[in-house]
This record gives sequence, structure tokens and C-alpha cells, in this order.
Amino acid sequence: MENIDETPFRITRTVQALGSALRGEPENVPDAGQGSGDRISSEPEKLWFKESSSKNLQNRDFLSPTTVLNTLYADGQVPPVVMGRVLSLKGCGVLPVAGGEVMGEGLRVRVDRIAAFQKVLSGVSAYLKPPSQRQGGVVLNCPALHPKPNLPSPDTLTLGQLRTVLLTDHLGALLRRQGFTVSCCPVLPEDSNIIVFLRILGVDWPSVPVSWTNDEREEKMLEALQNSPYKEIEETDGGRRESEGKKMEGEKEWTLRVNLKRVFQEEQLPGYDPSLGTCTVHRDSVSHLAQLDRATTDCTVSTETAVHVTSCQDEFRQQQIAMLWRASGATVTQRHLVCGPVKTPGSHLSAAQYLQLRRVQMKEASEMKYGEQVKGQSWDDIIKVMTSATVRFELLSTVHMSPVTLDVQREGSVSTKGPRGGVFVMYNCARLHTLFDSYERGMEKGLYPEIPEGSQLDFSALKEEGEWLLLFNYLIPFSELLDQSGQALECDGGGARVNLKTEQICKFLVSLSKDFSSYYNRVHILGEPLPHLFNQMFCRLQLLRALRELYHRALDTLHLPPIRQL
Repeated sequence: MENIDETPFRITRTVQALGSALRGEPENVPDAGQGSGDRISSEPEKLWFKESSSKNLQNRDFLSPTTVLNTLYADGQVPPVVMGRVLSLKGCGVLPVAGGEVMGEGLRVRVDRIAAFQKVLSGVSAYLKPPSQRQGGVVLNCPALHPKPNLPSPDTLTLGQLRTVLLTDHLGALLRRQGFTVSCCPVLPEDSNIIVFLRILGVDWPSVPVSWTNDEREEKMLEALQNSPYKEIEETDGGRRESEGKKMEGEKEWTLRVNLKRVFQEEQLPGYDPSLGTCTVHRDSVSHLAQLDRATTDCTVSTETAVHVTSCQDEFRQQQIAMLWRASGATVTQRHLVCGPVKTPGSHLSAAQYLQLRRVQMKEASEMKYGEQVKGQSWDDIIKVMTSATVRFELLSTVHMSPVTLDVQREGSVSTKGPRGGVFVMYNCARLHTLFDSYERGMEKGLYPEIPEGSQLDFSALKEEGEWLLLFNYLIPFSELLDQSGQALECDGGGARVNLKTEQICKFLVSLSKDFSSYYNRVHILGEPLPHLFNQMFCRLQLLRALRELYHRALDTLHLPPIRQL
């Protein structure tokens, strides 16, 4: 059983508890324990809505709309016993209720904000990691990086393919955070052009020595397909003979063919294209299967799922590979995460050209803002990270199935401060570092004492509307946001495609940066060094220190190191 006082607050648990109270159900706030992932039924969520706008948060934190009340109760009148249950709500992970009333818009509930600030800021670490640790192995396969038959290079990699690579990298970081053992496929030759290019973008893709070969596994996979029950039998001039890989008999060459339609029909695999039909097995397909076999067998734990992260243009081909792998005897659950196209109206750029364009634009924008100080290794490193942030946010902030349209005109520019994209996020993270650098310099001069522990502070001093917004919309929900991809991956059913909501971290960071920037521009954090002002200043510093750590954890899933000063 979980301890109510020790369990971190969760939005989902609060919504479930409010729903149970409204329906008159027994108080069954889940004592989920480890491994539950805080999963809840979606039904109670339809009864309540978490507020997020600054305007609505002035008078309520959760709302059960009038339409819901009219459905549950005669004339929409909430019985006193129900209101009593709502106002006395308690449970593991449930936010404390300070009050509530029925108004024209519905039943609105306010959280005990002082208690929430106290608990969250006294135990921030629990809100910066997924609520539970999952187990199992996941193979993330990026078809764009497989040889076809030649190894891809930065000059041949398309922007759509680059999107799948960055998405694979981001998804791998998220799943590892949740406890999964992740193996990326394929391995690439170390120090190859594509590996060097990916490292510039912060992608640490697995590599092997240039002399490494996968010949034995390729032979193994070819043999498995030759012995597959889905292998086709061909009629020839010389009679009936089986096609056994690519071989010569007399003057004729025979090729191996596999009936993929039979694979997904007989093994009852929904969601595959019915036109897959019969597929001729080529050498690059066998190489692809051998890489998948390596990724699964080399994984330190049992591999339960393989996710093929592919562009919409390559989806049909990847379904062929998936069914060939199944025909060879693989039993791993396979899902397809399909990315929409990347459009560049008026231009056609390779991944290398796109990165170079953004780097040049980033340097020009920095020189325009900061002048002659933009020189030396430190600024080269800053421009490298900011360029990577620009690219990642441009390609990952959109729902993965939707198209992305990029402005790649040379005369365009990359803003160093506009309220959108990776540069804006990195800029606001740097502002937090600058703030704490200023505070530490004040400490060294004897102006400020050290920040006390949260338990020693009076958080009733946090009355500015932006402060509650930052806690309620970002710090408290972040843990559950980190958990969403694993939850989606473990859901039953659904067919071949999977939607893992990979855009949410980028959108979360942009939204956080807008709200933090608004607050920071409005509120003076480091006040006069007067003892009677210290409590409020320290409460604010506790909140912003937690936000700084949140930035670091979120940016780490994008492999973006924080920039400490701009």
C-alpha cells in the first residue's frame, strides 16, 4: 500500500478520484503500487477537465461542466452528499481540495495551492521522472539508415528520412527513461560520414568497426526464409522446383519469393496493406533482417516489441520487411510509427544542406544580436547546440503522421528570441542559469544566505498567478508526460501502426518557455537583501530551481545540453 503523504501528486489520479466522488462510487483511488504506470480508466476523465489557461486558473483548477451535471443529476443539482465527497477528497497522489462551488459553467474545484507548493517543491525529484519503471526490451528500427545497397550519407539523406532518425533518437531516450532496454537498428560503421553527421546533431547512434560484417546472420536469415512455410514454389520449363535463394540451375537463375499476404492473414496480424502480395527477396532485404536479428539477440533482456520508424513514402516497403521477418520465424510484436513528409516549397535540400543552412543562419542571427563577441570555441559550441535545437524542434514539434513544412530560403533567418521553436526554449533555459549565477554571486558577496529547504519556507508567499500556472501546468504533469510513450506502446490491439505522441515534449517545452518568459519579464526575483523579503524570494527560487531541472530532464530526451549563458 502506498503512503498518501509520500506519494507524488498526479493529475490523472486526482481526476479519477473526482470522477468517483461525482458518480457516488466508493472511494477507490488506486493504490497502484510499482509498475502500474498510474494508468487509469478514461471514463472518469470525461466528467472533469483540468484547467490550464491563466484566466480560468484565477478561480478554478478542475471543472465538471454543467452538461455533465445535467446528465448525472436532476436539474443539474449536485446533492450535498456528493459535494461533501468532492470537498473532502483524499487519496494517494490526489491533490488536496481547498474549496468548490456550483456556478453557471459547472462544478468548479480549487486545489489547496499552499499545500501543493509545499509538497512538490520539497520533493521535486519525484516529479522529474516517470511514475514507474517498466521492463522489457524494445528494438527501434530506422529504415532510413539501412544500406540500399549503399550506406546512406548526409548528402543522400532526405529531410523526411532525417525526421525519422531524430524521432527514433528521441523515442529511444524517452523509453530508456521509463526503464525499457532499447536497442537501435541498424549499426553503422564507426567514423563513417553518416555517423559524424549524426553526432553533430547530438545523435549517439550505435556503431561498429569498419571491418565488422554480418555475413553469418545474413546466411542464417536467408536459410530461415528458404525453410519458411510461406515460401513460394515455382513452375519451370524443367518441371516443378522450389526457389532456393538466388542460385543457378543450368542456365537459369532462380530467386526466393515469399507470400507476405499469407503471413499476415494466417497469423492474424491486422493493419497490413492487403496489396503486399508475394515479395522477391533481395540481398538488401536479407541484410535488413540480419540487422534486426542482431538487435534482438544482442539485447540484454527479452525483446517484446520492435518499432519501425519510417517515412510515409517508405511505409509499404517497411511492411514488406516486417512480414519477411515474421516469415523467417520472428515472433516479436512489430509496430510501425509512420512519419509524414517534410516539404520545402521552392527548394530541394539534402539533410547536409539543410543543417548547413540553419548553422549559417544561426551564426548570422547571433552576430546580429551579440556583435563582435560571437567568436572562439565557446561560441562555436553554442551555435552548434542552437542549430541542433532549431533542427530538432522544426522536425519533431509536429504530430509525426502530419507533414512538416520548412522555410529554407537563404534570405530567411533564425530568430534568437522569437516565441517559438528550439532557440526560444534554449534561450529561456539559459535565463534560468543566468538568474542562479547572479544569486550565487550575491551569496559570495554576503548579500543573500543559502536557499533553505522547502520544509522551512512559507509558500503562502507565492501569490502571483504565473507561479501556480508553472507548478500546475508543468512541474506536476511532467512525470506523467514522460510515461505516455511507454503506455501507448504497451496498449493492446490497434493494428500495425502506433501513435506514440512524440511531439509532446517539444510542444511542452515551447509552452513552458512562453509562460516562464511571461512570468520572468513581469516578476523581479532577486529582491533587495532585506531579511523580511527573503522568504518570498526563496520560495520563488525554489520554484525556478525546480523548473531549471525540469528543462534539463526534458532537453536530455532530445539530447540537447543546456546552454548556461547567452
